[in-house]
Amino acid sequence: MRTTIDIPEELVREAMKLTHLKTKTDVIKEGLQTLIRKEKLKNLKNYKGAIDLTIDLNTIRKR
Repeated sequence: MRTTIDIPEELVREAMKLTHLKTKTDVIKEGLQTLIRKEKLKNLKNYKGAIDLTIDLNTIRKR
């Protein structure tokens, strides 16, 4: 998908330098993937303590 967006050049240059990515497209893709991963992890943390994961290995072995 092609989209025209206004991103500060210095921000893109710094991201390319830090990530060692060669193209602006790769930097944008990596940034979006990282943001998605971060948000999914944050959503998973909402379930902490809500699910009982008590595991009895002896019961599992008997199956």
